[in-house]
Amino acid sequence: MRTLLRLLEDGEFHSGEALGVALGVSRAAVWKKLQQLEAELGIELHRVRGKGYRLAGPICLLDTVQISDLLRPLLWSVHVHQSLDSTNAEAIRLINERAALPLVVLAEQQTAGRGRRGRTWISPFGENLYYSLGLRIDGGMRQLEGLSLLVGLAVIKTLRNAGISEAGLKWPNDILVGRQKLAGILLEITGDPADVCHVIIGIGININMRTSSSVDQSWTSMRLEKGHLFDRNLIVTSLSKHLAEYLAEHRKDGFARFRKEWEANHLWQGCEVALLAGSSAVQGIVLGVDAAGGLRLSVGDVEQVFSGGELSLRLFEDVPS
Repeated sequence: MRTLLRLLEDGEFHSGEALGVALGVSRAAVWKKLQQLEAELGIELHRVRGKGYRLAGPICLLDTVQISDLLRPLLWSVHVHQSLDSTNAEAIRLINERAALPLVVLAEQQTAGRGRRGRTWISPFGENLYYSLGLRIDGGMRQLEGLSLLVGLAVIKTLRNAGISEAGLKWPNDILVGRQKLAGILLEITGDPADVCHVIIGIGININMRTSSSVDQSWTSMRLEKGHLFDRNLIVTSLSKHLAEYLAEHRKDGFARFRKEWEANHLWQGCEVALLAGSSAVQGIVLGVDAAGGLRLSVGDVEQVFSGGELSLRLFEDVPS
């Protein structure tokens, strides 16, 4: 099916006869493969008598060879899949199988993509970036302090280099354009955080998605922001290089070195917010973050620091009274 997708990738019409010749199969076999594409991958196909078949629009498929070549200087192993439950889950499986590290897992589609706090990450085929980086961490908890915030800086730099100048951070690990979500980060840890462990850095970026009836929050994509198709292979390469640079500095100096840079990119710096934890909420003004990545709030003129995976930050004006 990958070869058929490559033939249709340009979004132009291709006759059943031409597709059959390219694939070395009959027109009837082409028809069956097209039906399989629609059923298994959720791809929308257009059929016009006399013209043939085309995708609803052009797509940019991941190219394993190109990505591996571009990332070779990093000495990261690259694993590209057509469909996975989630790239984070696959990274954990590979780590348990003692695969070479660091490793990158990519997928054209996720069937059980995950976000923070148990939320589903919508992952249509061939449109966005579903990316996980698996690393061995030595040296205990200090190596993990502020790590998700640091990853956010690498994502922001990648987006800015691609022309998305309006992108900014929202504590702890969302990337927004205005109030619309563009990307998210999910870190998972296996092993002993006090000694030797593995961390999986999961990153989802809406790249070429234009419509979705399944996303339950306000969102945008790089394509919606700039009006053109992006090469996902180049985004993978750029993101990986920026991650490698930030991670190398973080290993030496910790997150404290990046506090000011992170705060300069925080869209809600100085804003009145509500920090939600279950059914309770704390109202305050965002002062910034501490050396470990905790959120600093002015609460009744007293500074308090908050951290934890189950916390959610909202602009106070958006919280129902």
